Amino acid sequence: MKKAILATKIGMTQIFTEDGSLIPVTVLEAGPCVVTQVKTVENDGYSAVQVGFKDMREKLSTKPMKGHFEKAGTSIKRFVREFKLDDAESYTLGQEITCDVFEAGDKIDVTAISKGKGFQGAIKRHGQHTGPKTHGSKYHRHAGSNGMASDPARVMKGKKMPGHMGNVQVTIQNLEVVRIDKENNVILVKGSVPGPKKSLVTLKTSVKA
Repeated sequence: MKKAILATKIGMTQIFTEDGSLIPVTVLEAGPCVVTQVKTVENDGYSAVQVGFKDMREKLSTKPMKGHFEKAGTSIKRFVREFKLDDAESYTLGQEITCDVFEAGDKIDVTAISKGKGFQGAIKRHGQHTGPKTHGSKYHRHAGSNGMASDPARVMKGKKMPGHMGNVQVTIQNLEVVRIDKENNVILVKGSVPGPKKSLVTLKTSVKA
C-alpha cells in the first residue's frame, strides 16, 4: 500500500468540469491524521503505521489511551487505524498526514460501514420478484417455499431469505479523486461512497489500478 488516510463523509454534490461535463461527487473531510505509533519488523514482527483521527474528550478515554497518545505527543483521538504502508519506517511519531497525500486523478479504494436497513424481506434484501397482484392470489411479498423433500430434508446453507440488511463493511474499488481542497481538508471523490453522513471512511491506494 502506497498511501492511505482516514476521513468522515460530509455528503454528496456535483461539480462541472472545464468542458461543461457534470460529475457527481462525494465530499469527504480527510485528515489531518496524526501518526500515533510506528511498528517495525524488529519490535512487532511487521511494518505498519498507526494513525489517529478526530479529537475526543479526555473524559471519554482511559488511562492506557492517555499514555499512548501522550507518548506520540498528540491529543486523544476518537478513531485509530493501522496501515501497512510500503514506506512505513520513514514516518515519525506525531507526524501529520493531510489530504494532499492524494492528488486529482488518483485511483482509490474506499471502505466504510454501510447504512443499516434493519430486518428486510427477500424482495428488498435480494431483489426477488413479487407474486401475482390480482385474482386473490394472497401471495405478494412472501419468500415462498424454502423447504426440501424427505432428502435432504433441510434448508440449504446460503439460501437467500429475509433477515438483517446493511450495517456491514463495504469496499468500493477504483474510485477516482476529482479534486483536493487542502485549506478545508476536503477530498472530492467521483461517485457514491458507502455509509451515512459523518461516518468514518478509509481511503487507500487502489490495489487494481
